[in-house]
Amino acid sequence: MKKRILLSVLLLVVAFTFSCRTPTKETKIPYDRPLPPGQYALRKITNPIEIPDFTMACLNLTDLREAIDNSRSYLNKPSSRQFFPVSGITHRRTQESLDAFAELLGSGLRGAQLNQAIREKFDVYISIGCDDIGTVLFTGYYTPIFNGSLTRTGQFEYPLYKQPDDLIKGPTGEILGRKMSDGTITPYPPRAVIENSGMLRGNELAWLSDPFESYIAHVQGSAKLRLPDGKLTTIGYAANNGHEYESVAQALVRDGKISGEKISLSAMIDYFKRYKDQVEMYVRRNPRFVFFRKEGGPPLGCLNEPVTTLRSIATDKSIFPRASLTFISTTLPQAMGTTVVNQLYSGFTLDQDAGGAIRAPGRCDVYMGLGDMAGKLAGQTYQEGRLYYLFLK
Repeated sequence: MKKRILLSVLLLVVAFTFSCRTPTKETKIPYDRPLPPGQYALRKITNPIEIPDFTMACLNLTDLREAIDNSRSYLNKPSSRQFFPVSGITHRRTQESLDAFAELLGSGLRGAQLNQAIREKFDVYISIGCDDIGTVLFTGYYTPIFNGSLTRTGQFEYPLYKQPDDLIKGPTGEILGRKMSDGTITPYPPRAVIENSGMLRGNELAWLSDPFESYIAHVQGSAKLRLPDGKLTTIGYAANNGHEYESVAQALVRDGKISGEKISLSAMIDYFKRYKDQVEMYVRRNPRFVFFRKEGGPPLGCLNEPVTTLRSIATDKSIFPRASLTFISTTLPQAMGTTVVNQLYSGFTLDQDAGGAIRAPGRCDVYMGLGDMAGKLAGQTYQEGRLYYLFLK
């Protein structure tokens, strides 16, 4: 019996070590491998030894109740029901799971006691990952703060656009294409055509002072703008042109501009500050184009609910159950004064957002927060790990 326990512990150590290995942008691992037809993205864990230990996460519950309440708010909307069941999980089970977990948080249990209560009350599912054994690539995203203007000036000349009237969406928000004058619908043009043609002229929402900052807003899906009078306003994601996301970072690595070991958002910002004449060439390699809307409050995720630092994640919403309680185990960069260090991390999160590059069960994006430091952390998040979902038994 002791030998069997020791073997199980060793296997867990090996599995965790593998799950936290550090890939580079040059690593040829198919993290975006599509979910095989007819297969669920989640697999229920039946061996208790394979269920992660939640104890450390049960000692850090900052902002968790707030994030849970945002998910509960979404699930209370009648429109949320249309997206269930997914991966075998129903809307009712997701809702009851969040209610039960919120009740546990209110009980005052913490640490080992809360860990034990969770294991008794909840079933744990694992994302099958990119390899059917749970490997998930974790990346980060954030909400940048840029100087901007709602009108064009000599300083602010790079536009962000509102959703155009000719962009047609389906009943669940999917992009159908562009409605032409004769009523037919064709694919919406890619980024290069949109920018070259000037077809969106007059549809500007805001203006930025730097072309790569404009692109960062496209990739992150939202931004805070500091207007000339000092006021802050939020612009959020409204739609996209229906094209698949192509990574500018990978293009820079392929072209030998930045090495795979050094590529990060900070490295890209530094590169394009030195070579502003290359911004247009590189960003147009990504045909995906994002449209924005003005928002009055905090940054919102795809559920139209606020996202919370280190509590909100983005996944492929076609295969994972929206708003669900999740648990991540990976390595994340942490701010230590002015420096950043990578540390093992585990914590409860909520599945509240989506991303253009986040496809398939092997990808997950962690929301790192607002501002420059959050951007630095997001840009250095690139680690393997495990993604779990918790549902009431």
